[in-house]
Amino acid sequence: MRNLTHIQQTKIGYVSAVLAALLFGSVSTIAKPSLVTVHPILLASLVYLLASMVATPLISKKAPVSFKDKWLILAIALSGAVVGPVMFFVGLDITAASNSALLLNGEIIFSVFLAILLFKEKISTASCLAVIIIIAGVIIVTTDANFSYSMFDIRNQGNILIVGSTLFWALDNNLSRTLSTRLDIARIVQLKSLVGGSILLLLVFLLDIPFNIELGHIPNILFLGIAGFGASIFLFLHSLKRIGTVKTVMIFSTSSVFGLIFAGIFLEERLSHYQITAMGIILLGIYFLYKKQ
Repeated sequence: MRNLTHIQQTKIGYVSAVLAALLFGSVSTIAKPSLVTVHPILLASLVYLLASMVATPLISKKAPVSFKDKWLILAIALSGAVVGPVMFFVGLDITAASNSALLLNGEIIFSVFLAILLFKEKISTASCLAVIIIIAGVIIVTTDANFSYSMFDIRNQGNILIVGSTLFWALDNNLSRTLSTRLDIARIVQLKSLVGGSILLLLVFLLDIPFNIELGHIPNILFLGIAGFGASIFLFLHSLKRIGTVKTVMIFSTSSVFGLIFAGIFLEERLSHYQITAMGIILLGIYFLYKKQ
């Protein structure tokens, strides 16, 4: 009976990771049109406040939060719901949604490295090779395969901002994994999103950012807050709790595939042969990492 329960929990973890990847893969495509008139910080604020509202009725245990966990929640909110999304939306505003979809794979690299540093998880030589392959794919997208000056000669600052956002989201992933052993998943999503969204809303007022929200963009913002971030974060944390950081982020990396498909269909963005090659390289790295696990 115990083994059956473990198998069921594992299946839930894998299904949750796939669904989270599907929902998050739509974010770049859904958010891109709204950024024409909506400021990135305002958009991030609205999205996370909506995510907090979605998570509130899903809370099953309203246990008191310890002083130590309050500081952890603050760190999670600052990294995953303030700095990360601001860098992502600002970067998305000046780069293609298809590029963004691929560059978000940086999250798997940083998540694995931080898991080693924070949780002392061991990684084999084969796993290191897989991560290097994924990094190679990310570099191709970031530099557009232009190495005439240096591999660090970045042509698009938006790409750099998106890669930077994945570092902060990776930190969020690892800290959330620790907190998920003590707090209800929905409670974590609620508090993280509420704190992050509130800080961002305060920045909107302090920076005198205009509330330019067209009626036609409201459905996009609602979808981003409810499904793209709210539901995907909820499912992602459930997966983290059940199958661990490495397996979760491996599966979650398929969001790049969904992202490219959505960008091609709904935004009619043409995929260059560099992007297609990079996607193949990234998926190859994910396959090797999955095979090792």
